[in-house]
Amino acid sequence: MPKIDLAAMEQTNRTGYPDPYAVVVEGRWVRRLGPGSGLADFGVSHVVLKPGAASSQRHWHEDEDEFVVMLSGNAVLIEDEGRFAMQAGDMAAFPKGEPNGHHLVNESDGDCEFLAFGRVPKGDAHYPDIDLRWSGGGYQRKDGSAF
Repeated sequence: MPKIDLAAMEQTNRTGYPDPYAVVVEGRWVRRLGPGSGLADFGVSHVVLKPGAASSQRHWHEDEDEFVVMLSGNAVLIEDEGRFAMQAGDMAAFPKGEPNGHHLVNESDGDCEFLAFGRVPKGDAHYPDIDLRWSGGGYQRKDGSAF
């Protein structure tokens, strides 16, 4: 049956970010819906941000389109052009190759939920605010050195 039982999907707050960059996502809880529902061409994640948590470090991808749909609560979309309030029903698109660092931050007193659509990136991701990049399947410093 195509209906997804969200409660049956594993929820995790794991991250691959090295220290000290992992702290901003400690309150991010993710359910990856694609694998359990048989999707192979793109990913969908159900994300809950606890108060004070960010969806990620501010970033952009060379080869991955991203799309988010707010389901409940309030968040702030922070990108190169500023800060934008996001609430239930709001959507945002981040085309691949567009160097516009972005992330969502929950600055409210309650949880917020959203769906994030994309795929596992094969190319580089850039983090304009910190000394971090994703390249060759892993995180490294901008000069290419390891953590």
